[in-house]
Amino acid sequence: MIKKMFLAVLTLGMLTTSCSDDDDNVSSTTELILNLTGLEDLGDDFVYEGWIIVGGNPISTGTFSSVSFPQSFTVNAEQLESATTFVLSIEPAVDSDPTPAATKILAGDFSGNLASISSNGIVGDFSASTGSYILATPTDSDNMNEESGVWFLDNSSGSAVDGLNLPVLPNGWKYEGWAVMNGMPISTGTFTDVSDFDENAMSSSFKGNAGDGPAYPGEDYLQNAPAGLTFPTDLRGATIVISVEPSPDNSTAPFTLKPLAHMVPAAAMTHTTIAMGTGPVASLTGTVTR
Repeated sequence: MIKKMFLAVLTLGMLTTSCSDDDDNVSSTTELILNLTGLEDLGDDFVYEGWIIVGGNPISTGTFSSVSFPQSFTVNAEQLESATTFVLSIEPAVDSDPTPAATKILAGDFSGNLASISSNGIVGDFSASTGSYILATPTDSDNMNEESGVWFLDNSSGSAVDGLNLPVLPNGWKYEGWAVMNGMPISTGTFTDVSDFDENAMSSSFKGNAGDGPAYPGEDYLQNAPAGLTFPTDLRGATIVISVEPSPDNSTAPFTLKPLAHMVPAAAMTHTTIAMGTGPVASLTGTVTR
């Protein structure tokens, strides 16, 4: 009888230990809540992905494409409690890389259960950015259509100098200039250096046939106009914009970050420096709650 009782107690102890081990191996989860403003739909090729930084390592909190907030994500409770920072990146919709892409758009440190996140510290702080441009068409030899080109330079001293004062962007981002004509944004080209040609200087289909223009970002709208527009044109009354674009970029429209913008005055003179103003979206913000 004593032997049977001992075996029964031993069996019960083994069952209790087994159940305890199973409970220890089950990771508890909790909710992470994102409440962000200003994000735009990325289309079919890219998604947003959240990351928590735990011990210096990024751990994904999930991807999303809808830009309606708040949104919640189920994550490991222990990892979330240990997280120091939240980062939001732009990722390919089909992505075999388990680490964040270079295109990080929002970030911020946790203070208690809340992280206030912003684009300022991870894309760039554009609060002190300034810009200027001239109307001119240096890529052709016709002096009759000078109001059909825009170049981001400052010639007010008599010599051309940089027209844009912008922070150097991290990997994954580029600047792009735009002329918005009749509600249609037409790119002047992408660039990372305000003191050099933009990336389409030699390949632009819009420029004239007399060269690439000065070594600054800009564009002449002289030929091969998109449907709905006629080139040469008159940029007076158009809006000139500098945007910050993810790279790679699958959209032909300006991205949500637009730190500089200006409507060209109706009486604007050609070959004369025109100052830009603050754009409609200089930063993105949001909160993350754990």
